[in-house]
Amino acid sequence: TGPNFETPAEIKMFKKWGATVVGMSVVPEVLVARHCGILVLGLAWVTNMGCGIAKEPLSHEQTVRESKKIEGKFKKMLETLFVKI
Repeated sequence: TGPNFETPAEIKMFKKWGATVVGMSVVPEVLVARHCGILVLGLAWVTNMGCGIAKEPLSHEQTVRESKKIEGKFKKMLETLFVKI
């Protein structure tokens, strides 16, 4: 279904459970991949504070802007990782 921002209620619930980071949409993709017999390695980077934590509202534009800040470092990490595999 694509990325989805967490709701303030979800953030509060995960915080009570001890979580410090919440992903937007990984589980459905992993379930489908595993159903197809594909091995999965999950890597992610944090682009925004959870809904209700920061004062400014969440936006797709802000998430993309923050992603671009470390895009080069993430690409280099992936290239290094896959050379070693």
